[in-house]
Parts: sequence; C-alpha cells; structure tokens
Amino acid sequence: MKKIKLIVLLLLAAVAVKAQKQCWTINPETNAIEMILSDQTIPYSDHIEMSGEMVSFVTRWNIDEMKNFSQERSLVFPMLRTIPNNTHASLMYRMQTDIVSLLGVNGLAPVQLGVKKVSINGALQVVSQYGIGVVNTGAARKRAPSPVVEITYTGFPSTTLPMMCETYEVKNIASRPLTVAVPEFVQKAKTDPAKGVDGAYIIQAEIYGNGTYVIEPGKSITFGAAFQAYREKNEKAITPDVKAEYAKRMAYVKNSIDGSLVLETPEKVIDTEFRFAKIRASESIYRTKGGLMHGPGGESYYAAIWANDQSEYVNPLFPFMGYQIGNESSLNCYKHFARFMNDQYKLLPSSIIAEGLDTWGGAGDRGDAAMNAHGATRYVLARGSIEEAKELWPFIKWCLEYTRRQLNDAGVPRSDRDELEGRFPAGEANLCTATLYYDGLVSAAYLAPLVGEPKSVANTYRKQAEELYKAINKYFSANVSGFETYRYYDGNTVLRSWICMPLCFGFKERAEGTLAALYSPKLLTVDGLLTAEGDVTFWDRSTLYALRGAYVAGAADQATKQLLDYSNRRLLGTHVPYPIEAWPEGSQRHLSAESGLYCRIITEGLFGIRPTGFNSFNLTIQLPTAWNEMALRHVKAFGGDFDIEVKRKSETQAEVFIKNAGKTKKYTVKIGQELKNVKI
Repeated sequence: MKKIKLIVLLLLAAVAVKAQKQCWTINPETNAIEMILSDQTIPYSDHIEMSGEMVSFVTRWNIDEMKNFSQERSLVFPMLRTIPNNTHASLMYRMQTDIVSLLGVNGLAPVQLGVKKVSINGALQVVSQYGIGVVNTGAARKRAPSPVVEITYTGFPSTTLPMMCETYEVKNIASRPLTVAVPEFVQKAKTDPAKGVDGAYIIQAEIYGNGTYVIEPGKSITFGAAFQAYREKNEKAITPDVKAEYAKRMAYVKNSIDGSLVLETPEKVIDTEFRFAKIRASESIYRTKGGLMHGPGGESYYAAIWANDQSEYVNPLFPFMGYQIGNESSLNCYKHFARFMNDQYKLLPSSIIAEGLDTWGGAGDRGDAAMNAHGATRYVLARGSIEEAKELWPFIKWCLEYTRRQLNDAGVPRSDRDELEGRFPAGEANLCTATLYYDGLVSAAYLAPLVGEPKSVANTYRKQAEELYKAINKYFSANVSGFETYRYYDGNTVLRSWICMPLCFGFKERAEGTLAALYSPKLLTVDGLLTAEGDVTFWDRSTLYALRGAYVAGAADQATKQLLDYSNRRLLGTHVPYPIEAWPEGSQRHLSAESGLYCRIITEGLFGIRPTGFNSFNLTIQLPTAWNEMALRHVKAFGGDFDIEVKRKSETQAEVFIKNAGKTKKYTVKIGQELKNVKI
C-alpha cells in the first residue's frame, strides 16, 4: 500500500508540475488578465464563479482545438429556496444556450472561426470571429466561411437583481454592409412546485434588443441577454437594462476594489492577485430575509454564514476596504451568532443557514466560539465604531468565557473538531482552536477599556492570554517527522499544515522549525501545502494562513518566494483568477472567503497591521530583501483613509510614511521591528 501511495503521489506531482504552465498575462493598463492563445495553452477549459446580491453563477467555459468558445452557465438563486430548506437548498439550474447561434447574418447562420481574445476583469469577456458561407451550396459547398463579424461576449452578474447578464457587441469586419437579425427569444423552465419553499420557480433566458440591423463596415450594434429566475406566484420576469447592469458591475470594481486598499509592490503578479482577491472576497454577499449574509459559494453554500469562513476569515478584512456592504454583512453575521448565546454556555451552531431561519451544527464544537472571538474583536477594532463595538461586546465576552470553560487540565481548550469538520483527525484539543482563542483574548484586552470596562477586565484577559501562550507552547510543542515544531493535537505523529497557526499570532519559539516543516517536501507541493504529511489533499486556506504566518515570523524572503509562486499559479495558470477551496474535494471551487485570507497575508503579514484601538494599530513592516519600496494605499480602517508607504533606508532599516488627510507621519524602523500604537 505504501508503494502504491508513493506512486500516486509522484504521478500527482508530475501532473501538477505539468499544469503549472502560464496561460495568462496581465494587461498593465487595465489590470485585467488576458489569455495567451497559443498551441501551448489551447485547448483550454476552466470555471469561474461570480456573484451579486441576488444571484451567483459558475461559468464552465472551454476553448477547443479550433479555438472555438463554448460555455455552460450554472445558475444559483440563493433566495429561491428548495425543499428540504437546508444548507444546500438554493435553486440551481444549468443552461447551455448558445445565443450567437440564434443570430442571422445576411440570412445565414454565423459560423465560429476562432477566439481572438479572452480577458477577465470583474467579468468574463471573449472576442471571437464569425463567418458565413454562401446561399447556393452547390458549387461552393467546400468554400470556407468568410470572416464577417467580430462578436464580443461579456458575462457578469447583476449587482442587485436575480440574474446573470450578458452583452454581445457585433462588429462588421467585412467590406460591405451586413444585415444582422437578432431574434426574439425566450426560453423558460418551470420547477416542480412540491420541491420549492415558495412553490414553482420559473427559470428564464431572454434576449433584449432584438430587431434587424444593417451594420456598415467598421460599425457595431450591441444587444443583451439575461438568465433569471422568479416565483411563479405573484412575480414576473424583470426586464433589465443590460447595459446599465454592466455599468453597475464595473462601478463596483472601480469604486469598491480599485478605490480602496490598493497594493503597490515590485511584483505586479502579487499586486494583481491581491486586487482580484478583493473582488471575489467582497462580491459574494447576498440580500436575504435575515439581512446581508456573506456566503462561501461553490454551488453549495449560500444565504448562510459559518464561524470560520465569515466570522474568522473574511469579516476582519472589510473595514480595511471601507466596504459598506461588507461591513454591514459582518455586523449582521456576528449578530446572528449572538442570538445563540445562553446562560448554560452550550455550544454555538457551526453555521446559520436558510437566510437565517435555521442552523447546522453537525460537526459539534469546531472551536466556533474561538473563531467568533478572534474575528469579531479584530473586526470592531478596525471598524472604529463605538456603537458596533458596544453592540457586539456581550457576544465577544460570551465566546471567550465559553472557550475558557473548555480548558483541559493542560490549560488549552477542548473542541470536538476543527474547521475541517472531521475530514482529518483533530484530537481532544487542537492548535487552531487554541491559537484563535489566544488572539481573541489579546484583542479583547485592547477592546475592553474602549467599551467602558474597568481596567480589571482588560488585565484579566491579558493574564489569561499569557497563561494560554505558555500552555500552548508546553502542550503542542513536539518533534514531528524530525522538525522541532508543533503537533496538531495530542497523539498527532505526522506534520499538519495548520501548524502555521501559532506563527500568525506571534509565537516565535518554534518558528524556525515550523517554517522548515511547512516548506519541506513533506508538506509543500506546487499547489500549496498538503493538509497532512503523506496525504494528497490540499486546502488553500491553510496555505494562505501559512504565508501570513511566515511574514509575521520574519521570514519575508521565503514567504515572498512562496507567495509569488502561489500568485502566479492562481492568477496566470490553468485555473484562474482566485484562490480556491480544496482538492480533490470541491474541484477547486472559488469559495469566497479564501480570497479574504489572501488579502490578509498583505495587511497582517507583509505590513503587519495589528489593531489596538478604534484609531490605532501596531505596524510590523516585513520588507523583502529584493524590494526597495512598497505601499498600501487608501486603507480605510481605524476611521481614516490613509496610505502606508515603505522605503528602504538601509539593508536592515526602512522609512515608513503614514499619509492621512494631507498630513504625513514619518518613522524610521528596523525591518521586522514592531511599531507600536500608530495613531490615525
């Protein structure tokens, strides 16, 4: 069996290495990625998820050997609930309708002659040429179709409507006028009313802008299509302005993404993947009966929240972006979990599902209270709102007290599982829960006086954190597979990727051995970290945590090399452009919160921002040796809109400029030195 497993690992490694080829480039003017159309990249197939407040979809698209484009749309309507109304009960439907095939060009069907350009920039855009033959096929049946039109397809979600939208620009590239007929077209499907919470649903595809157009050479016309769903009872199809919907989507990218938290480094790939990660992290928020709810996605997880994906991973990011919808969904998330506080300190649900109407707790205690404590404290400190902080403070205190009551005789918290929910063993007490609890205590000590608590409360949390720090080092420290690192739980004998967690929260004692273990062949693959030594499964979330931890630990050069490799693979490789969930589970879905973790590599790792107050933070700059400068612009946390500029002063020193409201504060620091209590 061991020999077979080794062969499998070697084969998978060979496949992964082969799959590392670069298929995309970055357009420096637009920051879009554009596909390299060559014999080395074609044929090509991929899938990408995009979302709005009322819809999500996964486009599975393909370019074949002839460079012809095709796609299948997997539509998800999170607020159209199916029966049973559980975690996965969003209405889903797939459509493969080929809109272009319905056109008439001079009375003939257009024939695809190949893709000329593919780009992704908040939407999927494909430019293809089409030709037509001749009316009389007798003597000319072997004649190849002549190129006559260039059609630009753009697919994107509506920002607020329950529909996927598409625009089609038809440009005449012939030397004579062309008559193009855009037909009336409606395709409808009706679901079984017994399987819908609200009865039957109608899924509808429709073309907008139909008519017959004469297009002069070099000119073009544009029409739209939309794929939507609605309740048969008391609802009708929406007639959208598809062009306006596209403008709204691009305004979201321009204002919410390119207008805040902008990264500038010498590595364009890292800057651009950071930008794309912001898109995916912040678009997957749904307007449910229970308020705005961030959802992982992946054709499985919508109109629901989890203590890990939302509370722990992505919510602490949104204040840095000043993203109002994200902040609103974060506050709503914690308020939903706070509904389940109880005097008996019974465990929280792992997720709140079905638009907030139900819960799921099938994995028992995953350390969910520790996840919420970590995320909520960081969120409210960076958010800088005393009102929100006071509203969430009782919940934060409850989570910390719940976790304290789980401490075992060694002083570390017990939990039934971890966030992998039993996929891999986690023992009685695991490293994730312990370190998240530790960080929650540290943040709570900063937060307590700000919400009016006496000094004794902050001192208690600070003391508990100090005791826990010692207990974690004592209980989890071990030699595993020859490395002086951490065991993930008592009895763990193989390396686990989550040994990175202490690094993220400032544990230094075993950093060297832990980094050596993480970046050894026992865990590191071309796709990131294996979940466990000797296995083939990888989850991006632990890889992203490990990259953050490597920066916090001061290993900036090593971290940057791995971050650059990872970013090249996710942004410019064979499956783009966002961080993914896992493999083989989930087929590398673009779950949203993983993109939030990518962004936190930069904010909390590379720049080392640690919230300490509503308008203050600690800053630990980890400038890689090969870089002379970097900047993080329009940081909108802590009540400001400020830039952090870093310039190398010497081999070991850097100058840091904090620019806010026309004023500049300058600091000279040793690289890796913590700059305490920076005020905004």
